[in-house]
Amino acid sequence: MLGKIIAGLIGFLTLGPFGAILGVLIGHFFDHGRQQFARRFDPEQRAKVETAFFNAVFPLLGHLAKADGRVSEEEVSGTEQLMAKMGLGVEARKKAIALFQQGAQSDFNPHALLDDFNLVCGKYPDLKQMILVYLISLAYADNHLHEQEEKVLADIASTLGYSSFAFNHLLGMVKAQAHFYRNQQGRQSPPQPREDELILAYRALGVDASISDAQLKSAYRKLMSEYHPDKLAGRGVPEDMLKVATERAQEIQAAYDLIKKHRRG
Repeated sequence: MLGKIIAGLIGFLTLGPFGAILGVLIGHFFDHGRQQFARRFDPEQRAKVETAFFNAVFPLLGHLAKADGRVSEEEVSGTEQLMAKMGLGVEARKKAIALFQQGAQSDFNPHALLDDFNLVCGKYPDLKQMILVYLISLAYADNHLHEQEEKVLADIASTLGYSSFAFNHLLGMVKAQAHFYRNQQGRQSPPQPREDELILAYRALGVDASISDAQLKSAYRKLMSEYHPDKLAGRGVPEDMLKVATERAQEIQAAYDLIKKHRRG
């Protein structure tokens, strides 16, 4: 399990120049940008949110890693290397590893941790979704979600206030986004997309193929807004954890572009 967590995170951290391209793509849709979010969240509140987010993510990663068995010393060593890739300082890396190990303990109680997270971040739905999407993305890094992993994710989602329907919708959407984008890598664009690609693209946006162009654009903009890096950073998501938001936005953009191409004929 941890092997795919490491692979998934490394993937998020090696997007190369896409960050700059993404900024151009989504900047058109957001008129106020970073300053608007900075005004809404004073430095003290942002620091509290960032700490709560950091303190929740790594124990939950450990908890998810332990869902399908034992976490080995080699896996812990791999996590240490990953922390270095994320650019964490020595002390932050030590803390992240300690939190991960805490989450991997058999007596770890995710509900108590999530209750603390909800006290600070519960009024920000996008932050709750971000932490859940982060975990789902890592669980899907090997293209397969084990039964026990899904149970852990469903339990976390429930504690965050998600209904079963909302969780399954998000689960399916993130899975479709990841599968769609992987299928597009290294493939020359045909004159018209295949039917299976279109099905994945619509699922990636969480919409039905019968919706109008206006409804499609509205759904696309809503999703891009949810993963806007400036918005998430302004609310306290640590910068090194914004990579997953960048990847999700990349997948959403690719799916939307393919659907538009198909509809133009």
